[in-house]
Amino acid sequence: MSTTQFGNNGWTPNRINSLEGKTFIITGTTSGTGFEAAKILLKKGAKVVMLNRNPQKSADTIAALKQELGNAIPVSNIEMDLASLASVKKAADEILKTVPQIDALMCNAAIAQVPKQTFTEDGFESQLGVNHYGNFLLQALLYPRIEESNGRIVTVGSMGYNLGIKTIQFDDMNWDKNYSPNGVYSQSKLAQIMTVYELQDRLKAAGKTGVKSYACHPGASSTSLIKTSGSLLTRFIWQIMKLTPMVQSAEKGAYPELMCATEPDLDQEGFYGPTGKNYWTGAVGECKLEPHAKDKSVMKRLWELSEKETGVTWNL
Repeated sequence: MSTTQFGNNGWTPNRINSLEGKTFIITGTTSGTGFEAAKILLKKGAKVVMLNRNPQKSADTIAALKQELGNAIPVSNIEMDLASLASVKKAADEILKTVPQIDALMCNAAIAQVPKQTFTEDGFESQLGVNHYGNFLLQALLYPRIEESNGRIVTVGSMGYNLGIKTIQFDDMNWDKNYSPNGVYSQSKLAQIMTVYELQDRLKAAGKTGVKSYACHPGASSTSLIKTSGSLLTRFIWQIMKLTPMVQSAEKGAYPELMCATEPDLDQEGFYGPTGKNYWTGAVGECKLEPHAKDKSVMKRLWELSEKETGVTWNL
């Protein structure tokens, strides 16, 4: 796919006009692409509500942003842990009480390469629980406010969606029989991406055109994602890779989600990210999405299962 609609350099934040009066909610902003996305939105005049699980890191992040951009910037944090459905519900309640407008919900936070099978407090395999079920619930609970705002839901996927099995393992969702750090990470990212396109179909069927749903990926970006949850060997290999041209900056890794959150008239059916070799780095534009990520029967079954497991029904 090409980046021609944005020129040879692809999409960059130079395309973002003033965001005064707009509000963006971003998960996972204490480092990496989430931090860089928050900073760029604030520079453009937006209000940013961060969702992070660690109160101290969140306070440090706000202090760092204020030191760089000034004390007057409209940034705040609401505590939320995607590994806990109760925490997601509590955070969503607070958002609905205190945030009157959501121009985009940016689902950026994730965990990756968890070395051994672990579970969330709700009994889900941890990567699927955090990356998919937690985000599914958050999106469903905030959907009414996003709809009122004619806003967007932006899901940060990963090219990892294409590195595991090419469907959802419905007969063993917790991967009791064949757990592998990368296999389950791939599964969780495939589930996230499928949810984007199933939501598009359901919005269309309901005649709702106000809310837009986008999928993107950050390419290979220099973030702490692997460092915080990967095995020792994985972390070592990643540290070496980060020193090579195969990996780009966290700021560039934030461009795809910023594009999906702000670019007017962006086609929802696309899948966006760096367009260079292996989609690791390069100019940001539309990338090819493999057909299995839009398998309708699997998408529909996954949606129904996700509503059942999270106890939420989308009000579409």
